[in-house]
Amino acid sequence: MSSLSLTDKLAILADAAKYDASCASSGGKKRDSRDGKGLGSTSGGMGICHAYAPDGRCISLLKLLLTNSCIFDCHYCINRASSNVRRARFTAAEVVKLTLDFYRRNCIEGLFLSSGIIHSPDYTMEQIVEVARALREDHDFRGYIHLKTIPDADPALIEAAGRHADRVSINVELPTVSGLRRLAPDKSQDRIEGAMGAMRGAIADGHDARRRYRSAPDFAPAGQSTQMIVGADAATDREIVARASTLYERFDLRRVYYSAFSPIPDASAVLPLRRPPLMREHRLYQSDWLLRYYGFSPQEVGAAADPATGMLPLDIDPKLAWALRFRESFPVDLNRAPRELLLRIPGLGVRAVDAILSARRLRQLRLEDVARMTVSLRKLRPFIVTADWRPVALTDRSDLRSMLAPKPAQLELFAA
Repeated sequence: MSSLSLTDKLAILADAAKYDASCASSGGKKRDSRDGKGLGSTSGGMGICHAYAPDGRCISLLKLLLTNSCIFDCHYCINRASSNVRRARFTAAEVVKLTLDFYRRNCIEGLFLSSGIIHSPDYTMEQIVEVARALREDHDFRGYIHLKTIPDADPALIEAAGRHADRVSINVELPTVSGLRRLAPDKSQDRIEGAMGAMRGAIADGHDARRRYRSAPDFAPAGQSTQMIVGADAATDREIVARASTLYERFDLRRVYYSAFSPIPDASAVLPLRRPPLMREHRLYQSDWLLRYYGFSPQEVGAAADPATGMLPLDIDPKLAWALRFRESFPVDLNRAPRELLLRIPGLGVRAVDAILSARRLRQLRLEDVARMTVSLRKLRPFIVTADWRPVALTDRSDLRSMLAPKPAQLELFAA
C-alpha cells in the first residue's frame, strides 16, 4: 500500500467513494475569501466544476475515502474486510494537499470525506477530524466540508467533526433492524441512532448559542443527513418511507438519501443477484419530496403502494398513484381550494401552486392560465376545475391510469 503514488491512491479511493450518494452541498454556510483572507468560497457557485459519475450522480465535491481498508465485514460493501479489492490509504496531510490543489484549479467546491474503519473507530475518526481541522485552522479553508462520521467513535470526536464540517452524516445503512443484523453484523441500530441523537442535540445547542452570542462558532450549519441502501434486503417501499419519516422526525435530518444496491465483485451469497431498478430509487426520492414539501403523511405515501407487495409503482410517480387510488378527493377547484389540496394534484409542483395562489387573487383562472404555469395540462385535466373546465366522469374512467402513464418508448437498437 505504501508504494502507491498519490495518483494511484486517488484512482482507487475516489472510485471506492462513488457508492456514497449523499454528496449534495445544499444548506452550507456562505463563506468567501474576497477580503483577501483565507482560501475558497461557497457562495455564488464560483470556482465550482460539477462532475458526474457514470451512474449519473452529481459529484461536485472532491469525494474520497480516507482508506478502503476496513475491519468490518458488511456483506453489501465492496470495501468489506473479506473483499478482494485493491487497498489504498491516504494520510490526513495527503487529503489536505489534494483538496487545496483541486480547489485552486477550480475543479471542486469542497470536500466529501468518508472512510473504512482502520484499527478502531476512534483512530479512524481522529484521522477524519484531523483533515477538517487542518483545512480550517492551518489553511483557513472556507469551502464546503462534508464528513461521514463513525457511530462507534468517541462522542467527543464526532462533536469535533461538527465544529469543522458544514454537514455531517451517519448512515443508517439498511431500512430494517433485521436487514442490518443480517447484512452488517458488526453494526448496531442502537449505536447508529445514539450517535444521530447526540449529533442532533449538539446541532441544536450550536444554533441556540448562535442566537444568543453572535461570536459563537458555527456547528454543522448544514445539519446532518443519512443514507440507506435499497434493494439489498427484503424491505418494501412502504417500510422504507415509514423509516425515513421516523428519521426526519426523531433526528431533524436535512436529507435521507437512497442508494440502490449495486452488485459488487465477489459478492456475498446472501445478497440478491440482481440490482433493483434505478427507477425504484427515483420513486423513493419522489416520495421523500411528498413527505417534506407536499404535506403527505407516511401513511398516505404508503397507501400509494401496491396493497399486496408494499411496493410503489414504477411506471407512474407516487403522487399520481395516490390520486388514482383516492379519486373521491378530485376534482379540485383551482380558484377556491386551499394550498394543501392544490399540492395533492398530480402535475402541480410547489412553484406552480404558489403561482396559482398568487394569480387567482387577481382573476378567475381559466384552463389557458393554468397551461402557462405548468409543463403539460394532460396530467392535470382529470383532477382540476377551472372557470371554463370541469371534467365529466373523467376521474371515474377505468382506463385513466393508462391515459396518464408515460407512453412506452422503443429503445434504440444501436444506441451507445
